[in-house]
Amino acid sequence: MSARPATPPRVTVRAEVCVGAGQCVLAAAGVFDQGEEDGLVRLLDPYPAPPLLPSVREALGRCPSGAITLHDDAGE
Repeated sequence: MSARPATPPRVTVRAEVCVGAGQCVLAAAGVFDQGEEDGLVRLLDPYPAPPLLPSVREALGRCPSGAITLHDDAGE
């Protein structure tokens, strides 16, 4: 029996709850940015490469408003 291929981790953001702290950009600038006008989170890469995932997890932990979600194949 073959194993089901792993679903790549996916990042989503909720700009409506973002407070513009910018911690996500400091942790993972290749994945997140801030809007020039409002300072709110912008997602640059919803499927970051595996080497970027530790930085994404750091951004997730640093986000004071909980605006970032990492969906992995474990069902999160």
